[in-house]
Amino acid sequence: MIPSSLPPHGHSPLRTVQVLGGGNAGSSVHVRTLTAGLVARGVRVTVCAPAEADHAYDFTGAGADHVHVPRSSDPVSVAALRTVCANADLVHAHGLHASFRAALALSGRPTPLVVTWHNRNHAEGPRAHLLRILERRVVRAATVVLGTSSDLVDRARHRGARDARLAAVAVPAPGRMGAGREPERLRSKARAELGAVGRPLLVAVGSLDRHRGYEVLLDAAREWRGLDPVPQVVIAGEGQLRERLQRRITDEDLPVRLVGRREDARELIAAADLALLPGRWESRSVLAQEALHARVPLVATDVGGMRELVGDAGVLVPYGDAEALADAVARLLADPRRCALLADRGVRQTATWPTEDETVAQVLSVYDELTQPRVFP
Repeated sequence: MIPSSLPPHGHSPLRTVQVLGGGNAGSSVHVRTLTAGLVARGVRVTVCAPAEADHAYDFTGAGADHVHVPRSSDPVSVAALRTVCANADLVHAHGLHASFRAALALSGRPTPLVVTWHNRNHAEGPRAHLLRILERRVVRAATVVLGTSSDLVDRARHRGARDARLAAVAVPAPGRMGAGREPERLRSKARAELGAVGRPLLVAVGSLDRHRGYEVLLDAAREWRGLDPVPQVVIAGEGQLRERLQRRITDEDLPVRLVGRREDARELIAAADLALLPGRWESRSVLAQEALHARVPLVATDVGGMRELVGDAGVLVPYGDAEALADAVARLLADPRRCALLADRGVRQTATWPTEDETVAQVLSVYDELTQPRVFP
């Protein structure tokens, strides 16, 4: 049962600070959902995040106080965060780097710290060792660690977390583009803009970083040049690999477009024939959830929490296997019945995911464990 929207008579409202780095769509959507649900239930919420995150996700519109805190862990940013957290009953940080800043800001204070890991961070070489140190520092400072998939919970425990639990995390279901004349017109317009008139549209969304698997996706796209019609692959996102990927697309004449960071990524997914997730690691992928909500068949790598998230509603292939990815996509494009079956399974799978109310209820139950009644003197 979800707690009452008002605190008991004589008790002050619970004061929480949500700390967000601002670089991850999944964590930002989650904090927006939490903010609206917590405020509706009488909790005071302050969101510490870069100003651009508030502009994009409107935490203030959900009833929170917003304080601009840069993503940096420099002393000035940590001091600003420490000031904001001074009167908090509880601090909840989202993502590894935001959690590290929160741990620094709360150093020496008894304020409970809840940490949610939404995804796995990636590093290679010497940076991988530093990442492990950072993870250990964070989980040992946290009172409770919430992981959005079972493997993240296991990772937190392995790093030394004293209390790690599976988190309920909801992504608001989008309106379906497939119903009605106006949504279908918008879908057709999006496909025309992306060069997918009379040909299949394959969409991937995410930063252009090594762990996303886009090199493997381009390898698979070479094989799709032999299909009739040739599918149009669209990758929405920005990152350090853009120049390298674009050079390959041009040199190898691949049917792939890099369209940059898009505010309408959800609409692009809904307009697609297939959604692609070729990455090295995924937890509770926002793209996967939005694809299933929109009845768009998903082809993803069988890594991290993907199987736990999508069940039998997606086609899962080994990471790094371009041939398996190419074959899975080609088979789906040639089999409309299989695509329809996956769409139906996707609807059933989304019904098993936590609702926004369940997400807020779980977080409130954790908060209640960690805080004592706040009574006026």
